[in-house]
Amino acid sequence: MAGRLIFSIFDALAEYKRELISERTKAGLAAARARGRKGGRKHKMTVAKLRLAQAAMGKPETNIAELCEELGITRQTIYRHVGPQGDLRQDAQKLLEQKRG
Repeated sequence: MAGRLIFSIFDALAEYKRELISERTKAGLAAARARGRKGGRKHKMTVAKLRLAQAAMGKPETNIAELCEELGITRQTIYRHVGPQGDLRQDAQKLLEQKRG
């Protein structure tokens, strides 16, 4: 009986600590956003890489594997931004809008 009580107390303390950590993390992220910082990993695709991929994808002799290796990005990243005929896709439009604004 006493063992259950002790585990219940430890459980309550652990839950309280998790909530504190969560609140502090959210407050820290909000403060960083207020300072103009954004979290997360930087995108591999840049405007320069996008333009090179667009020009290369428009040519039928382009080897996609070599293009990926040359640009340092994956096949998925290329196709997410540029279509097989070199047309820009939605993610490419977003990238260009971010760089303008």
